[in-house]
Parts: sequence; C-alpha cells; structure tokens
Amino acid sequence: MASSFSIVGNIVDIENRRIFYGVVTVDDARIARIEETGAEEKNSDYILPGFIDSHVHIESSMLVPSEFAKLAVVHGTTGTISDPHEIANVCGLPGVKFMIENGHTVPFKFHFGAPSCVPATVFETAGASLDSTIVEELLAHPEINYLSEMMNFPGVLNGDEEVLKKIAAAKKYDKPVDGHAPGLRGDMAKQYIDAGISTDHECFTAEEALDKLNCGMKILIREGSAARNFDALIDLLETHPDNMMFCSDDKHPDSLVDGHINLLCARAVDKGINIFNILKAACINPVLHYSMRNGILRKGDAADFIVIEDLVNFKVKQTFIDGVLVAENGHSLISTSPATIINEFDCPKKEVKDFFVFAADVQNDIAVIEALEGQLITNKIYVAPTILDGQIISNAATDILKIVVVNRYQDAPIAKGFIKNIGLKVGAIASTVAHDSHNIVAVGTDDQSLCEAVNLLIEQKGGISAVSEEKLLVLPLPIAGLMSNEDGYKVAADYTAIDKFVKEKLGSTLNAPFMTLSFMALLVIPHLKLSDKGLFDGDKFKFI
Repeated sequence: MASSFSIVGNIVDIENRRIFYGVVTVDDARIARIEETGAEEKNSDYILPGFIDSHVHIESSMLVPSEFAKLAVVHGTTGTISDPHEIANVCGLPGVKFMIENGHTVPFKFHFGAPSCVPATVFETAGASLDSTIVEELLAHPEINYLSEMMNFPGVLNGDEEVLKKIAAAKKYDKPVDGHAPGLRGDMAKQYIDAGISTDHECFTAEEALDKLNCGMKILIREGSAARNFDALIDLLETHPDNMMFCSDDKHPDSLVDGHINLLCARAVDKGINIFNILKAACINPVLHYSMRNGILRKGDAADFIVIEDLVNFKVKQTFIDGVLVAENGHSLISTSPATIINEFDCPKKEVKDFFVFAADVQNDIAVIEALEGQLITNKIYVAPTILDGQIISNAATDILKIVVVNRYQDAPIAKGFIKNIGLKVGAIASTVAHDSHNIVAVGTDDQSLCEAVNLLIEQKGGISAVSEEKLLVLPLPIAGLMSNEDGYKVAADYTAIDKFVKEKLGSTLNAPFMTLSFMALLVIPHLKLSDKGLFDGDKFKFI
C-alpha cells in the first residue's frame, strides 16, 4: 500500500527544461507537493518520471505481463503501450482479455490497444479473426487505450471498408491510431496519415521518418532485440523533440534483463542529444499522446517516478508506481504467481519426408529470402539451387538454408523456401513465436534436424527449440505458444542458454537468431517472406 513520504534530490522538470534541488512529497499514491530548496547538487541523486516503452508486444518477451513488469521496473520503466496483436492472432478476444487480466495482478501500468489486423493478412493461417464489430467493442472498453498498429496500409490507401470502420471506431472514442507503414513515402504516406494514423515505429531511414514527421505524424525510435533503428533516427530528436518517442517493439527476455528504455537514454546522451529532448521522448511524450494513467512528476499526478544516480548512465536506484516502491538497487520487489494456460494448438507430428523439396518442382534459380541483421525487412535474391538425389537441399557452405513454416492450427502441407544469413553450420532451430500468425517457423541444415526441431515444439504445444546431432534443446512456451508461465528471470536464463547454444554450437552469427527467425513469416514487411501458404512477395503483395 502507498503511504505518505518525502524524497529529496535533484528534481528533473522536463517540461520546463530545468533541474533543481528539492523535495517530492507523496500522499495517498499521488504527488502532494514539489518544493524547490536550492540549486542542483552535483552529488545528489536525480528524481524524474518513470520511463515509458511507447510500443511493445509483451508476448515477444516470452513473458506474461506480470513477469515482464517484474523485470522492467528494475530499469525504471513504469508503463507501456502494449499491442496484444500476437496473442490475438492465436487466441482471439480471450487472448486480449488474458493480457489485461494478468497485467492487473501487478503494480505496473500496462496500456493495451485493440488489435487492428487479426489476421494480419489473408495470405496466412491464423488462429482467430477480429472484425470491425469486435474491434469497436474493444475500443469502447476503458481498458483499451488505442487502435493498435494499422499494418494494412494498402487497405487504408485503397479505402477498404473494414479497415476504415476500425479507424472510424477509434475516432469515435477519441483514441489514437497507431501506424505501421515501412518504406511509405510522399503522397502515399500523406494519404495514410490523413486517414487518422498518428504514429509509426517502422521507419528505417531518417529521410522516411522526416517525410512522415513533416506530415504531422509522431515517430517512434525503435531499438528491440532484432529491429534496430536508433542510430538511423536519433539525430531527429534534436529537431523534433515534441513528436518522437522510444520503443522496443519486440524484446527477448535476456535483453530485458540487461536494460530497457534507460539504455536508449544513455546512448542518446552519448550521441550528444540534449537531455531534456531525450527525457521528453522517454517519459513525457507517450503519456501525453496516449492519455496514459502514468504521472509525469507534477503536483496531483500519480506518484510514478524513479530515482537515478546520474543523467549519463541512467542507473536506476529506485522505482515507484502509485507511490509504492517496486524496485530498488537492481532488485524487483514485484511478486508474481504462475499464470493460467491459454492456447490454440492442433498440429500432428511430422515426418522427415514432409520437409523434402523436389528439384522437378522448380526451374532455373530459386528466390531466396536474405535476412538482414538488425532489420525486419529482407531482400529477395535469386540463387542456383543445390540439388542432391533429385532434391533441393540446404547448403551450409554457401549459407543457403531451408526454411519452413508449419501450420500449427490444423494438419496441412508444410510451406518451404530457402534463406540466407541465418548462418547455421549444423542442426536446426524452430519457434512458434513467428509474426504475425505464429505458425511454426524453422531453419535447418538438413531435413532430419528440421523435423526434430519442429516436433519438439509440437510436443510442447509451443516454444523455441534448437537441435544438433548431440543435443536437443527446447524452451516451452505453453501460453499461446508465445509465453512461459515461469519466473521471468528463469525464462531469461533458459533463453540465454539456448541462444548461446545456437551461436556457439550451431554456428549462427546473428545477434538474435530466434528474434530474426520470428520475423521471417511477417508478410507485411517487404520484401520476401514465407507463410504457411507459401513464399510471399511483400512488394507485390502476392505469392511467388
């Protein structure tokens, strides 16, 4: 329970761009008084609003909301703008309700959106569908703060009736609409924004971001476990401090243990960005844009604030939410209980022959997905196939490996393709975290390994796996095949172990091989991806 207390230090008044020594008094979970007692004292701690992740899929941490919160508060995060798109694609409306209810079990301020694109496209098999009627019902709910990322930007541009109804529902309830339009520029970007889309977290060049900023859109600087756009966009924070925010989008548990938005603040300082511009993006802009329940260190606000050692490294000493101390000196004070299981999985085990690709079925060079480190976009390249005994096989020497997507919701033929830059020398990896429909995606150097990696996940009804000739590893994710019901720190340790195995024993040189793998079925990001229905051209929006 919150109590009355006072805390002394250098108070960072972000909105008025000043720092002064003073006292913050908390009473009944709110800021009762902020009193100035002198100039900044160099040897004192700093008091400032908590950090906000302005766009994150909690599911991608492989943790339920309560466990995510337990780790995040250690780094000074007090709230998130959370898109439950992933669990909605698997479990539909019950999945969204699960996230809200689990989030209520801890002192942390989750702000969930109404998923706008379930399924994300008609070119993949998902576990659920949320039409405009259901989306409007969600938006009417006070627990839903916004319409989640509108990935169907072609639907916006072409006036798709269902898409426009969802946007209209958000406007009806005066709730923001998040965007998702990678590479969209010029007149098409303006048309997309004019439809009511207010943000974008998919810009991968400063030129694209500036284009959208000039049309009135707010830009999120994303730095997650796989997609990393910080270096490309951070300089824009100096010229557009009122219209930019920080987000992770997708963050695996090991990197969440290491840090969160605090790390982006430290990197921005190192880049020479003005401290008040940094903190506007990290603490203030998301709260104002989304009308969040989080306080921003004003009299009468909710007592959500942090105490840090300095404004360079952003080492967090204490985190308070509603006046309750939830983390101190690197230790979380949030207690959690195992979450209930919710899942949709109906996939029979596979045989090695199911993974064969026959050379007679193709002509000339084959289209290959080229994965890119730190990016969600992929390239489309053409490569001469490696053929053995009438079959096209993986070639670890040239790093052209077989990739498959297995329908997890029903028995169906396996979709197969080839990919470059995963870098495995032996074995295979597989995951049921596979945006957006979360079918099983796997890459391997041989069909036996692929089959073993996939079947491990079918046995567990979800997870990530890695196999070599000597070892089979699996991290079960029983909640929707996306999240564990275990302690967050244990999940992070288990994930670290399997990630290390993939890099050291299987040979991948990627920074986050499982996160990269999870996006290879994400059809709404160009240029070439694989769904459970086949190889998909993201530029032409059709199958190859």
